[in-house]
This record gives sequence, structure tokens and C-alpha cells, in this order.
Amino acid sequence: MPAATDWITKTPNVCGGDACIRGTRITVWGLVNQRRLGATDAQILRAVQGLTPVDLESAWEYAAAYSEEIDRAIRENEEGEEGLVE
Repeated sequence: MPAATDWITKTPNVCGGDACIRGTRITVWGLVNQRRLGATDAQILRAVQGLTPVDLESAWEYAAAYSEEIDRAIRENEEGEEGLVE
């Protein structure tokens, strides 16, 4: 299996420069957030068109190596432009 750093890319102007599965607009933080919300790997694979088990494994490896980046991206997405809604 390729290293997560080879499988995950960051491209300016694509998904805000966030880490994505190579060649897609599938963000690592989005996959991690689905998992945190209780989705299993099998459910995520069924829900995300074109996602493969290798993609998912690479995302988990990347998320483990760059957890602060992923946590920040999830937090920023939850807060949105208006800030955190309570």
C-alpha cells in the first residue's frame, strides 16, 4: 500500500487546500468526522462514491499523523463563517 503522504494531497483552491484523497475532492477531515459521528468503514465506503478501502486506510493514517490539522479543519467547518452556533 502506498504511504498516506503519497495518497493524500493538498491543492490550493481545492477544498480550501485541505488534505484530500488524491485526485478527488474527498477531504480527510470529512471522513474522520463521519467516523466520529459513528459511521463504520463499511458505511463510509458505501456512502462516498468512488472511495476505496485503500483510500480510507490512507485517510486514517494521515489523520493519525496530523491529528491537530484534522481537528482544526473539523472545528472550522462546524463553526462556519458566522462562528460556532450554540
